[in-house]
Amino acid sequence: MMAEVMKMREEEKKRSSLKNFFRKRWVFPAIYLASAALLISTIFWYQTAGKNTADKPNLTEESKELTGMNDDTVVEVNQSLENVSVPVKNEEKVEYITQFFDADAAAEEQEAALIVDGNKYRPNMGVDIAMKDGSEFEVIASLSGKVTAARNDSLLGNVIEVEHENGVKTIYQSVKDMQVKSGDTVKQGQKLATSGTSQFNKEAKNHLHFEIRKDNTALNPLDFFGQPFTAFEKVDNETADTDKQEDASGETEQNPAAGESNQQETEVEKDVQSEETDAEKDNQSQETDTDEDGQSSQMTDE
Repeated sequence: MMAEVMKMREEEKKRSSLKNFFRKRWVFPAIYLASAALLISTIFWYQTAGKNTADKPNLTEESKELTGMNDDTVVEVNQSLENVSVPVKNEEKVEYITQFFDADAAAEEQEAALIVDGNKYRPNMGVDIAMKDGSEFEVIASLSGKVTAARNDSLLGNVIEVEHENGVKTIYQSVKDMQVKSGDTVKQGQKLATSGTSQFNKEAKNHLHFEIRKDNTALNPLDFFGQPFTAFEKVDNETADTDKQEDASGETEQNPAAGESNQQETEVEKDVQSEETDAEKDNQSQETDTDEDGQSSQMTDE
């Protein structure tokens, strides 16, 4: 009984203390302020979260645009990082049957780099590649680039031209079964065609004629095989230095880039024609001497 009485008294004390708390003047204003602060905080958080959600699609679109820009950049960087490769798969099984004609090389080397075309000798503006056993082989892209020409040519044995950055072009002649067409984009090592023959260089039989040109100037491919693509920049620097030296000395040359190959070919043909003319003169001289000896012999007999 006493326990119940004590319990009831404690409950009455709690009720009275709670009533006394709410009777204080500052209690209800404090509750109102706390409720208002909580409500304002909730509204502010909701607006901020909604704004961030609305901004996310724009960020995604911008990231897509930036990704597209990066893709183009990667393609350009990959081109500059490539090394110039031999345009065949099994490099160890091929040989260079005709070398590049170098105007500064020794006479024997120049003679070995001439192509017989009927009664004319033409300088080889590239290298002729053939299998050691004379068999056919796959012709692959030496560098990545865009095909600017893929045409049938009975004289040269079909031609494929691939354009690269900074005025560099690779040319593949004496091929058949072409796998690409003009406008195609090719990757380094991609199959372009199969080696074949040409009427222009019948003695080479089954082979590939390969050229590298920089601003239409023929370069020796053997100087660039295995070299980075940036090696072509040195060609520009050397050409610029040569032009400066010629300007300083007062020497001028008309269109050297476009006319170098034709100039070398013309000089070689002139040399050959000069040799043929000298040979004809020698024959005529020998015939004249023979006629004179015959006439002298007849006069002696008489």
